[in-house]
Amino acid sequence: MKRSSWRYLWKSEDIRNKLLISLLLLAIYRLAANIPVPGIDRVAVSQLSQVTGAGRNLVNLLDLLSGGAVSNFSILAMGVYPYITAQIILQLLTPVIPALERKMQDDPREGRIWMEKWTVILTIPMALLSAFGQINIFNQMLEGSSIISRWGFSGENLMPTVAAIISMVAGTMFGIWIGQLISEYGLRNQGLSLIIFAGIVSRFPVSIARMVANSEPWWVFVVVILLFILTIAAIVYVQGGRRNIPVLFPGRRIGNRMSMPVRSQLPLMVNMAGMIPIIFAQSFLTFPAILSSFFLNSQVKWIASASNWMYQAFGGDTWWYPLLFFVLVVAFAYFYTDVLFAQQNYGENLKKQGAQIPGVVRGKPTQDYLTRVQRRITLPGAFFLGLVAVLPYILTFLLPEGSNGVGLMQASGLLIVVGTIRETVELIETELRMHGYDDRLIN
Repeated sequence: MKRSSWRYLWKSEDIRNKLLISLLLLAIYRLAANIPVPGIDRVAVSQLSQVTGAGRNLVNLLDLLSGGAVSNFSILAMGVYPYITAQIILQLLTPVIPALERKMQDDPREGRIWMEKWTVILTIPMALLSAFGQINIFNQMLEGSSIISRWGFSGENLMPTVAAIISMVAGTMFGIWIGQLISEYGLRNQGLSLIIFAGIVSRFPVSIARMVANSEPWWVFVVVILLFILTIAAIVYVQGGRRNIPVLFPGRRIGNRMSMPVRSQLPLMVNMAGMIPIIFAQSFLTFPAILSSFFLNSQVKWIASASNWMYQAFGGDTWWYPLLFFVLVVAFAYFYTDVLFAQQNYGENLKKQGAQIPGVVRGKPTQDYLTRVQRRITLPGAFFLGLVAVLPYILTFLLPEGSNGVGLMQASGLLIVVGTIRETVELIETELRMHGYDDRLIN
C-alpha cells in the first residue's frame, strides 16, 4: 500500500469512529490513573523516587509500565499485568494438561471463550497477591515508612488495609474492561496493548524533564539519546527478523485442467515470544521477594533471618541478579517459543492442505524439522531479549547515580512501544484496504 492511502483515513466513517472511540477510552483510562489509592501517605510515596541502587530500577520499571501510576500510587498502580500473568499461566498449562489442549484443538472458538473467562477469574487472586506484595516491597524499600498510612491486618488498621488492596484490584479490573471495550468497539484486538503503550509513552516527557531539572551532565543526554535511537533500531530489526521456509502447495483441478503447483514460503519469526519472556522472568524473580516480605518481622528468629536473606537476594541489589535475570529471559524465550510453536502444529496443518516442504516428509517429520529451525533462529532473538532486560542494570554503572536516564531507557518498555506501533499501523492499513481506500485500486 502506498503511503498516500493514509490521506483517506478520515474519509471512512467506520475507521474514524474506531479511532475516536479508542482515543476516548484511552483518555478515560489515563484520567483514572490519577486517582490515588485510599489512605496513602503522600510523603512516603514521594520518597520512592529517591530510592537508590537496583531497587530504583524496579521502581522505574513499574512506574514506566503503569504509565506513572506508581509514582503517585494510584488505583492503577498494577496496570493490567495481573491479567497478563494469568494469561501466561493458562497458556503454559495448556500443553501440559491434555484436557485443556484437546479443548483448544476441538473447537478453537469455544476454547478461546473458555480461556478468556478463566483468565479473568484467575486475574483476581493474582491481583490480590500483586497488590499486597507491591505495597510490602515498597514499604521495605522505604525502611520504616509505609505507603499506606495505616497498614496491617490487626485492630484499626484492618479496614484501611483491605480498602487499599480492594481499590487496587478494582483498578486493575477497570483497566482490563477498558481494554476489552477498545478491542470490541475501537481498534480490533489492540485494547490492552494500547493501554500499556499509552502509559509508557506518557512517561517519556516526564523522564526527560527530570533529567533537565536535575541539571545532569551533557554527556548523559548524548549517551541516553544515542542508546535510545540504537535500541529502537535494534528492536525494529529483530522484531522484523524472519526465516522463510519454502513450501510447495499442490496444483488444483480446474475443469479438465490441472493447475501448476504453487511455491510459497512459511515465515518463522526470530522473536516469536515477544515481550512475554521478560514479563515472566520478572515475575519469577520478584515472587521470592514478595513471599519473603510477608515474614520479615516474624517472631521466629530463623524464619525472619531466612526471609531477610531471600529478600536481599531477590530484591535486585546483588551483582548476580542481572545475570540470573538474563539467563531466565533466554530460558523462558526458548520455553515459550516451543509452547507456541507446538500449538501451531504446522506439520499436521500442512499435511491436511497437501503441502510439503521440499525434501521433508509430511506430518511429524515436517513438524520436527520446523521445530529444529525455529530453535536455531530463536537463539539471537532470545539473547537480544536478555540484553533488553538487563540494559537498565548496565546503565546504572555507566550513568551517574540517581540519573533519570535509567528510567527513560527501560528497553522493555521500548519493545512494547515499537511492537504496538507496528501492529496498529498494519491494522489501520488493513482497514483501509477492506474499505476500498487503496491507491492501487483507486488509481
